Amino acid sequence: MAGVGVVNGVCLYDQGMFNLQQIALLSDARTRSISAENPTGGVSAGAQSSPGDPGTTPASRVLGRGWKVRPCLRDLLPGQTVTLADIEGPGVVQHLWFTVLSEAHRSLSLRVYYDDQEHASVECPLGDFFGNGLDGLALVNSLPVAVNPRGGMNSYWPMPFRGRFRLTITNDGPSAVGELFYQVTYALGEVPEDAAYFHASWRRSVTTRERPEHTILDGVRGRGHYVGTSLVWAQLSTWWWGEGEVKFFIDGDPPDGPTICGTGTEDYFGGAWGFVMDHGRDLTPTTYSTAFLGYTQAVFGSAAKIGPRPPQHNLYRWHIPDPIRFSRDLRVTVQALGWWPQAGVYQPLADDIASVAYWYQALPSAGLASLGGMAERWPR
Repeated sequence: MAGVGVVNGVCLYDQGMFNLQQIALLSDARTRSISAENPTGGVSAGAQSSPGDPGTTPASRVLGRGWKVRPCLRDLLPGQTVTLADIEGPGVVQHLWFTVLSEAHRSLSLRVYYDDQEHASVECPLGDFFGNGLDGLALVNSLPVAVNPRGGMNSYWPMPFRGRFRLTITNDGPSAVGELFYQVTYALGEVPEDAAYFHASWRRSVTTRERPEHTILDGVRGRGHYVGTSLVWAQLSTWWWGEGEVKFFIDGDPPDGPTICGTGTEDYFGGAWGFVMDHGRDLTPTTYSTAFLGYTQAVFGSAAKIGPRPPQHNLYRWHIPDPIRFSRDLRVTVQALGWWPQAGVYQPLADDIASVAYWYQALPSAGLASLGGMAERWPR
């Protein structure tokens, strides 16, 4: 990753993550962690609630203070925004962990604000941020993101900040969320001058046959590097769906001339030939999850609460060994193309695609695409 520096011989960004040898080096960085049991991350400020205090669990009434009295945020009401972390820098957030019932994955909005910027630099539905935007059942075994049974969502994307880091959660759904568990672990210490800020933006669209293209990212201005894509792709058409190319328009590229153009959707996510192992025997795709590439879910026709579900696919690609650099601007798109076997030609598709783009850039950065209301998010 570009912009990696060291503080007293230790890299605050990748201790134990990208270079295992770094973990042996001593540092003056100060480790802190915010959770419902220590909502400020303060020194000696954990496990201070007593049974019966507001927001505590009745299960603690026997053991008393110090014994899992306030393990989660309780009763997040519709329309309510809560600041989970407000940290004075400099420093770097190293780990985020969340779990909540999967019904809330799309209705909870995660936002991160840096320094003096008024608008968010991360703005995503909670589950989608962790590559888990389909139904909460994705298992992700990658380097920067891990989702473990059931619904334990972890992010190790380094999030450096200089003045201030603020993380909020908003309940945009129609019902209260009874319990939200979370932890934010960070290191306080000087941030290298060339360190960029982590960004993530969610978008959803239904493509048309006239213009079968989904915009993953647009409106980015400044200098930085693109580091990842996650997709939830719902087929509204039958047969194969992954012929479309992923395109990167870098530093003034014209609309018809991307600098980087892939060869197909499954190719971009590191697969091939429709993810199918034996075309002559079984056309069911095979899922996988690796350090940088994954096709974690292929869901066909299972019953949802509101009726049969269309074929849906959950995928990710992390550009950690191969970040895509830009110095002025960046736009990223994916085509929605299938295959028409009767004619042997590509078929434009009207499909429902939701994506998260992940990148680092210098501040100031532009505002992100709006998440919209629940009717504009994934239909449940």
